[in-house]
Amino acid sequence: TSGLADPTAVAEIFLVEGDIQKAFVLDGVLTLVDAAHIIQHLDEEKPEGVINEAVRQLALADRILLNKCDLVDGPTLQEVQTRISAINAGAPIRRTVNSMTDMEFLMGIQAFSLDHASDIRGDLLRGSLNHRHDDRVGSVCLDVVGDVDKAEFDAWLQSLLRSRGSDIFRCKGVLAVSGFAHQYVFQGIHSVLSIASHRPWASDEERRCKLIFIGKELDKHDLVNGFMDCKLPVWSCE
Repeated sequence: TSGLADPTAVAEIFLVEGDIQKAFVLDGVLTLVDAAHIIQHLDEEKPEGVINEAVRQLALADRILLNKCDLVDGPTLQEVQTRISAINAGAPIRRTVNSMTDMEFLMGIQAFSLDHASDIRGDLLRGSLNHRHDDRVGSVCLDVVGDVDKAEFDAWLQSLLRSRGSDIFRCKGVLAVSGFAHQYVFQGIHSVLSIASHRPWASDEERRCKLIFIGKELDKHDLVNGFMDCKLPVWSCE
């Protein structure tokens, strides 16, 4: 994305239009960032209820090219990268000059595939749990051992997206569902949601649920409490 582009409407089509899904694949959202000017755009004051477009583009990104790195000093570059990670903790950032990078970073992202949606890194989850920042847009991650009740989870997530869908830019997760041998994977853009059965849990694999939400004014405690109401207790044999 660049300029005033908002990829949300285009990306949503790939989640809901069956004919388009048969003919095309949405590989991912790539956002190009001007390292020399991004902070002033992130700090722009917007009217109440209006999301900063630069923040929205970063929040929706699957990969980020941090360009013009030769025009800023080291501390400024680190501040820029820290600000970006505070908004979108899950998107890899590649520093570039003149947007030069290898094609492997740009292509084959498969951000909307089941394998990618189920691949939520442990270091990302641990980092998000302890992260605090002042921006209205950020990431909330959950990593919980045990199973969820599918009906309870479906009802909670659908209710959440109905009431807060405009504020939740991206969400995805992998679930251990009680009574099912396969992983369940979900991903969404605003209120548009896709849920599918994925691979079986391995016999020596710990069943757990991993989720990430990226959006505006997310309340971590509300998300955790809502999710935990869907979770079944983990019984000990001791």
